[in-house]
Amino acid sequence: MMFLFDPIYILLAMLGYAVMLMLASTVAPKVASRVSGNFSLLTSMVLLAILIISISAGVIYVILSFAGYYISFYGLIIFLIAINLLMYLISPFIINATYGARRDEALQMVVNNVARRLNVNPPKAVVVSSPPNAFAYGNILTGKYVAVSDSLINMLDRDELEAVIGHELGHHKHRDNLVMLLFGLLPSVIFYLGYALIHASFRDDRRGMQLAAVGFAAVIVSFIVQILVLAFSRLREYYADFEGVRATSKESMQRSLAKIHLFYNHYPRYADVVAESKLKTLFIYAFVNAVAEPISRIDIERLKKARVSPMQEFLSTHPPIPKRLRFIDSIRAF
Repeated sequence: MMFLFDPIYILLAMLGYAVMLMLASTVAPKVASRVSGNFSLLTSMVLLAILIISISAGVIYVILSFAGYYISFYGLIIFLIAINLLMYLISPFIINATYGARRDEALQMVVNNVARRLNVNPPKAVVVSSPPNAFAYGNILTGKYVAVSDSLINMLDRDELEAVIGHELGHHKHRDNLVMLLFGLLPSVIFYLGYALIHASFRDDRRGMQLAAVGFAAVIVSFIVQILVLAFSRLREYYADFEGVRATSKESMQRSLAKIHLFYNHYPRYADVVAESKLKTLFIYAFVNAVAEPISRIDIERLKKARVSPMQEFLSTHPPIPKRLRFIDSIRAF
């Protein structure tokens, strides 16, 4: 991991994040506003997945065709897969230790009932100590888990809790942990290929400028692909919300999201805990913007109209709560 101290690596990372911020604040919102509503959720996911894979495959092919012997492509792939596979295997143990996960029979009964409605095998239900949140995790070694914080259990009514659990079971049903692990590899592969080309350019007097140019271009593309992967992650959250609605109702799913959102608005210090967590991609609530209080239809309608920062949204794994509430309204009866 010595490249973390490499000034070239640091420069490329800063350049890439600058590109992400520029796109997220200018181009991305305009593109999204034009295509939103034109496609169904499933169609949008399929088209975006094809776009991500096509761009990544094309860029990787061009780099390898141009680079020749300069890059150990298979060594890079093995390295990245090994790192991500290791994290995939050990992350449940880290999560259980970090959050003090403990089995809970009452919560397990709720999970079993919701799983029966969604026609899925119930995962292990655990209670964790954290600000109000819930998440799904696990792997082939540990089995599947659904974690709900003790504070969230105390905050939600039974139907709202079932909606949240339905959302988390949706992640397991759609294999989101594995899907996002695989998609997350693509921008990393492109970035490190570009990084390797730039380093190779210093050793080649004849093609140095060309190698450097292709390397810089690859780095920029890797951050563009990262934005697309984040967009794909947000679509998967909508897909999980759909399962929460299936398990209960639109009203229950909306009330649960609204309660969580308003809690973090009332207590911003807890929002910082979520924002800084290394596991925020797992949480049902991770778009930090916005006390257990009764939620009225007026509160939900007000949240639907709340302004959303395009830059925050496009750099987040989760869609903002106002958009999730509006999406739930659009779900047709099933």
